[in-house]
Formats: sequence, C-alpha cells, structure tokens
Amino acid sequence: MDEIKIKVKVGTKQDTCQTFCYDEEVIERIQPKLVGISGVELLFKALSDATRLKITYALTLEKELCVCDVANILETTTATASHHLRYLRNMGLAKYEKRGKLVFYSLTDDHVKQLVRIALEHAKEDRYK
Repeated sequence: MDEIKIKVKVGTKQDTCQTFCYDEEVIERIQPKLVGISGVELLFKALSDATRLKITYALTLEKELCVCDVANILETTTATASHHLRYLRNMGLAKYEKRGKLVFYSLTDDHVKQLVRIALEHAKEDRYK
C-alpha cells in the first residue's frame, strides 16, 4: 500500500463567512439526520489507525488470513496483529474462525471491502499528492 502525504492548507478570510447567518429551513432539515451518524464515526475511527487499515486492506486482497500471516505481512508480532484483529472484530468489521491451532480472519461483508477500496482510489487522486 503506497503512502500518501496530505498537504493541509491554512484558512484565509476568503474561505470563511464574514458575517454570521443561517437558513432555518436547512438547519431543521439536516440537523435531525445527523443523529444516526455515531456508528459511522466508530467505523472510520477503527480504520483511521494505519495498522488496522493495512490489515483491512490485506483482507480485501485475500478471502481470509491467519493471524500469523497478518503478523508477517505487517512485519510485526502475532500479539500486535492479534490486538488489531480483535479490535476490528469487536467493531464488527472482521470475523474469525478457529481451525485447530490456527485462527483465520476475514471481513464481515463486502461493504467493508468496498469502503476500503473506494477510500484507496480516492486517496490516489491528485489532490492528495
């Protein structure tokens, strides 16, 4: 996975309102819809960690991965890999299956796979270089 550096532009007086006003109809229409966003916030929080994002991306490339495979892919310990996989599982993004002495992880559904792939495509656009 390629690293992407993001340049942050500092605001100027040209990109903010010079007076405070608002449209009550817009506020009344939009504000109630924001109540259900907390689950989405947790989803993005789970994926905001670089290690968990790499694991999730790896799981879009393979149907399932053993904890040992994940540790080796990330060049880390099995304890670290297990910690992040457990976090993804607790957040409902990954599931596991124990087979003998091995534990295999996979993504819970295609929505997670699509989300990661779309984010990667978006990050490759020129605005992030």
